[in-house]
Amino acid sequence: MRKLIIKTSVSLDGFVSTTDKKNDWVFPSSDKGSGDWTIADLWNAGLHIMGSNTFHDMASWWPGSTEVFAPVMNEIPKAVFSKDPHTTAREKWSDRAKIESDTGQKSSANSKNATPEKEQSWRDARVLTGDLAEEITKLKGEPGKDIYAHGGSSFLQSLVNTGLVDEYHLLVHPVALGNGFGLFAKLPQRAVLRLMSAQAFEKGAVAHIYVPSQA
Repeated sequence: MRKLIIKTSVSLDGFVSTTDKKNDWVFPSSDKGSGDWTIADLWNAGLHIMGSNTFHDMASWWPGSTEVFAPVMNEIPKAVFSKDPHTTAREKWSDRAKIESDTGQKSSANSKNATPEKEQSWRDARVLTGDLAEEITKLKGEPGKDIYAHGGSSFLQSLVNTGLVDEYHLLVHPVALGNGFGLFAKLPQRAVLRLMSAQAFEKGAVAHIYVPSQA
C-alpha cells in the first residue's frame, strides 16, 4: 500500500497560510538548498493530490513556467478533489500573470511556454467527487509510488482529520505569523508525531519529516 504524504511549508507557530491565504512569508528564508530538497522529495511522488482552488492556480501556472519546479509538477499525474466533475476544464483555471517561486525569485509564467503536452497533464487530472476518507483509502490501495498532498489549507486540514496521513514533510520557516490557518488546527484529538529526519538550510528553513507515532 502506498503512503499519503503531506508536503507543505509551515511557520514556526504551525500555520500553512495567513488569514488572507497568502504565503509570501516563505520567501525570505527560501534558498537553493531548500528548493533542491523540495524538488528531490517531490520526484518520489506517483500522484499529486489537491483541492480545486489549488488545482486551478497550479494548472494555470506550471505549464507555462520555466522554474526548476515545473517539470516535477507537470510530469507527475494529478488528482483533484471537487464536487464539480468538470473542474479540470481549461476555462476554469485561474488567470495568474506572476507568482514568486519557492526559491524567492520573482518570475512569470508565459503562455507561450505552455505546450499542449504540459497542459494535457493537468486536463487529464482525475476528479474525485466522493467522500474524502473513502477516496484516499482507494488511492492508497492502488499500485505505484506515494501520494503527495498539496494545499489549500482547508484541504490539508481535512486530510489530517481523516487519520490517513502516513508522513508529514514540512519545510519549517523561521517566522511566527501569530494567526492564520493551522495545519493541525482542527484535530479531533491530540496527535503524537515522531521525527524521522531534519535538515537545516542556509537561510534558516528546516525540513522536517514526521510520522504518526504508534505509541
